[in-house]
Amino acid sequence: MFRRLPRWTVTVPLALTLAAGLSGCGAGGQAAPAASTAPASSAAGGEATTLTVFAAASLTGTFGELGKVFEAAHPGTEVRFNFGSSATLAQQIVQGAPADVFAAASPATMKTVTDASLAAGPATFARNKLQIAVPADNPAKVDGLADLADPKVKVALCAAQVPCGAAAVKALDAAGLKVTPVTLEQDVKATLTKVSLGEVDAALVYRTDVLASGGKVKGIDFPEADKAINDYPIAALSKAAEPAGQFVELVLSQRGKDVLTKAGFEAP
Repeated sequence: MFRRLPRWTVTVPLALTLAAGLSGCGAGGQAAPAASTAPASSAAGGEATTLTVFAAASLTGTFGELGKVFEAAHPGTEVRFNFGSSATLAQQIVQGAPADVFAAASPATMKTVTDASLAAGPATFARNKLQIAVPADNPAKVDGLADLADPKVKVALCAAQVPCGAAAVKALDAAGLKVTPVTLEQDVKATLTKVSLGEVDAALVYRTDVLASGGKVKGIDFPEADKAINDYPIAALSKAAEPAGQFVELVLSQRGKDVLTKAGFEAP
């Protein structure tokens, strides 16, 4: 499962047909890189190798940083990422997409992979909770979850099948609120984009994504978020070579915890 690839290999979009029940919640994930068995010489004269990591969209910044750390510690290894909806990524893996590591934004999406006997013993490495994201100038004057139930407020949510959408449903149910979104997005990054572009007045996204926006949006805490916290599990795929396990170890290490905590994730 751990493939040796040229460093110059270009990622080829992976076309996979997703199950109908998931088609609205993850088709926008980045395409999975295609497998290749062609050997290539690294700068040091050996063969270059590629480690393919499928990870939830909310991990884009942190895993990008950890990927560089891993490459520096493993000369000749290139870490490639496929970021997107955890539900979509899980389906891609089950349908045969070449992956070495899977990091999901919920135990439910990891279970899709473990139930297919493609990974075992996932470890929880982080937790994340929701905030209300509004444009920096907050034109709708949103200051709490109840404001999202106002039909005059345009709200974006993640689709219910993906972890950020499932968390939003829990939070709204805990508050006894019914919210009718103007759009349901395929992952948390797409949902946040609707806010940063001013296309909606508010959205429910992870606080880590609000922090990663660099001030493009404002985050508002609300108490019901504590009842909808998502655990993030990670596992090396069953047929992956040892470097996959080493990447998992990096994520679980103190270095990994430091990167994740800085980005706003909570320790498990």
